[in-house]
Amino acid sequence: MENNQQNLKKGLLPRHVQFIALAGMIGTGIFKGSSDTLAIAGPSVVIAYLIGGLLLFIIMAALGEMALAFPNLNVQHLVNKAFGFQVSYLVGWLYWINWIIVTVVELLAAGSFLQFWFPTIPLWLLSFLCAVVIVGINLTQVKYYGELEFWFAGIKIIALIAFIILGFSLLLGIIPSSIQDPLSNYTGHGGFFPNGIGGTLSAFLVVMFSYGGAELIGVAVTETKDAEKVLPKIIKGAVGRVIIFYILPILIICGLMPWNKVTGADSPFVQVFSTTGLPGAAHIMNFVLLTAVLSAANSGIYATSRTLYSMAQSGVAPKGLARLSAKGIPLTGIMLTSICILAGVYLAYLTPSQVIGYLMTIPGFTVMLIWISICAAQLKLRPLYKSKPAFNVKWFPYTTIFAIVSLSIIFIGFVFNPNNLIGTSVSLATIGFLIILSFIVRRKVAGEILA
Repeated sequence: MENNQQNLKKGLLPRHVQFIALAGMIGTGIFKGSSDTLAIAGPSVVIAYLIGGLLLFIIMAALGEMALAFPNLNVQHLVNKAFGFQVSYLVGWLYWINWIIVTVVELLAAGSFLQFWFPTIPLWLLSFLCAVVIVGINLTQVKYYGELEFWFAGIKIIALIAFIILGFSLLLGIIPSSIQDPLSNYTGHGGFFPNGIGGTLSAFLVVMFSYGGAELIGVAVTETKDAEKVLPKIIKGAVGRVIIFYILPILIICGLMPWNKVTGADSPFVQVFSTTGLPGAAHIMNFVLLTAVLSAANSGIYATSRTLYSMAQSGVAPKGLARLSAKGIPLTGIMLTSICILAGVYLAYLTPSQVIGYLMTIPGFTVMLIWISICAAQLKLRPLYKSKPAFNVKWFPYTTIFAIVSLSIIFIGFVFNPNNLIGTSVSLATIGFLIILSFIVRRKVAGEILA
């Protein structure tokens, strides 16, 4: 299996992977989703982001350790190695479904952002054009995917850094504004914990999903040059990136306006920029949001095609999906993914918006399950290492067990949240269907081997 995996061209440079990791953490979760977390927990949501960032660090450290111990194996291969066919089947297909849904939603969002400039063009057509461009990029060599993601991530990072500088300038009075006492926005309007500790805990459900995508480096590792040098640097900087790109912006937003004035209609970043009176602020933020969702869609095509490829190698997907083009990309997987995404964009356009909301619950389930499976795989595989990797999880196994327990509590909280009843039912039905399929496929594979 490892030799076959080498057929994927190692076209991702260190800077590509570093920015892929950043792009996975910086997306609509912070630019748009921060309005939801602020509504749930108020200023105290920064605590949820910080603790969630620490959990993410443990997950990425476990993933990086295994990637160094078993070179050329990605997430799906590692889960297969740890728990065998059926768990690998369930995790692999759930991950694929997750990114299909996410990509469809992101492309629809991209179309809506483009309508800001082209209001007369139908949403479905703008979303379709975005899909064609993103698929076209992924049909080229992997280095071009990495290059596009590098620039997408660069735009988001520059926007966030500019926001932080501008925000602190307003808070400190360097730039004149109507804000009289920023501290009152942290302590007033119900206090730092306006909805109590329960509100902060509830925010974990949204916060952890915002970090979804960071595990993408576990998919990209098989196409990365000098992965053993690159991964430790990326993982060690995970918590720092959380502080810079999540916690500081949230603190600035809460200081510049009362948390209960943040509406869900617009991004909090757009609201803050609008209050500054800067010319063209709305156009600038709309462009940044557009790049954010296109980045997520770009990652979605990449993740789904590579997941199909690795599943085909492991025998949990049709063998034809492991076919590579002359450029070293899984062409069949990309084409299947593209058909599903284009169909999804069209169907999502035809159906009520509530349906998309219910479907988006599945990625929530998937993120939790994939992260729990990564940590569990590390517990299972650690005794099988031929030698101790240069980078490893500190205070093992307690750190990994802590992450598994914490993620499980968040997952259970999500399942029993009454607001997620329909989405939970859809997700559990999907999981049940995949479990049944795994038994059928396993029996078929066993029959082929015996034959």
